[in-house]
Amino acid sequence: MKSSKASRPEQERDLEKEVDALRRDNESLQRRLDRVLAENERLRKELEEALRSLKRQAAPFSKGGPKPDPKPPGRKPGTAYGQRACRPVPARIDQQIAVPLPKDSPCCGAPVIYNETKCQYQEDIVRLTIVRQFDIQIGRCACCGRHVQGRHPLQTSDALGAAQVQLGPEALSLAAHLNKEMGISHERVARVLELGYGLRTNRSTLCRALMRLGEKGAPTYDRMAAEVRTSLVNQLDETGWRVAAHLEWLWVVVSDQITLYAILPGRGFAQAASLLGEDYEGFLNHDGWAPYYRFLHAYHQSCLSHLIRRCEDLIEMAPPAAARFPLAVLQLLHKSLALRDRHQLGEVSLHGLYVATGRLEKEMDRLLARTFRLPANRRLAKHLRHEQPYLFTFLHCPGIEATNNAAEQAIRPAVIARKTWGGNRTHKGARTQQILASILRTCRQQGKEAFSRLTGLFRSPSQQILDIVPAALSP
Repeated sequence: MKSSKASRPEQERDLEKEVDALRRDNESLQRRLDRVLAENERLRKELEEALRSLKRQAAPFSKGGPKPDPKPPGRKPGTAYGQRACRPVPARIDQQIAVPLPKDSPCCGAPVIYNETKCQYQEDIVRLTIVRQFDIQIGRCACCGRHVQGRHPLQTSDALGAAQVQLGPEALSLAAHLNKEMGISHERVARVLELGYGLRTNRSTLCRALMRLGEKGAPTYDRMAAEVRTSLVNQLDETGWRVAAHLEWLWVVVSDQITLYAILPGRGFAQAASLLGEDYEGFLNHDGWAPYYRFLHAYHQSCLSHLIRRCEDLIEMAPPAAARFPLAVLQLLHKSLALRDRHQLGEVSLHGLYVATGRLEKEMDRLLARTFRLPANRRLAKHLRHEQPYLFTFLHCPGIEATNNAAEQAIRPAVIARKTWGGNRTHKGARTQQILASILRTCRQQGKEAFSRLTGLFRSPSQQILDIVPAALSP
């Protein structure tokens, strides 16, 4: 009995030691678990940031990694070949060359017997530079003695001193296309002119000539700016741009007939309002950037392409349980686009379109009424709650685009140019950039030939308004 009584305190002490050891182990495991959870959250945020960085202005327009089983390149055999086509026979023949038979057969030396003649056509460029000399008569007014000199329609300038040797309007028009539309630097444009036409020039010469062209095109640009303010539907986008090594922003406004670029010092509502006016009352398609919603009188359409890509990115990185919410949103957005397509094909009446749109909005309400544990899902839900009134404007007003893809496509050449030569060195160069890029893009948008119009601007002794501006705004 004494031994059992004496051993009980020892057993209690042993139990207390064991409990203390277990408690310490538990606390150590809890600390390790907290560190692991913190590390997991940190890695998740870094992954999200890396994925989101691909969507920013400075990121390339990448479509992701290659497919695991891509189709082989080239034409497919059989019925999968596609539409068969070839170059059409030229309507104009500048040079006709006879190709006679050889006198002897190349295989055995026997005489060759003539059967028939067939035609082959070749379209090529001629590496030729034309040098014009203008013999300009100079005189003075018999009344006041003022200097007077003649001018030929092919001239681009009246200069006769240090600038008497000039580049022609067609060479400069080609330089404008290469630099402002295709994003090639002035130095490489000079290289193209030398390689293709044997025309030697300097990048500074091209830069000054394009600035003169920009000044002549300024009235056209001003009329285009006035046109987008009165357009019923506009699409907006912006991207970073460099002017004199400082960060500015290149904006683009795309209407039905006009594409307008503007390089402005900020990315806020003041800059957007300088393009459209604070009281703009039309439809705006954009990517959901907050300053756009300060156009209080406008009807907004948030870009569904941005939301679809965001949901797809979340589905890729989220665990299966957390991916249910972005997957449901993705399916709902695709359903809205399918409804639009069915209405355009005549399968759904206007009344049926409105009824189905109401059901889609109710379904979105139910999705956003839930609570979410994953931070990425909470951010997506918060963004969708803000964008909810502007998700289905294209269904309430048939004919409105569901995305701002046109604005993104218009801004893509500018992004390529920025990656090639960085931006503009001066504000005057930035002004030239926005004017000429707007004219060239608008000509392409309207299906009008831009080369001859730029050539006409170069040859014009004064500023003029091109015919790409609607007649209602022309003087």
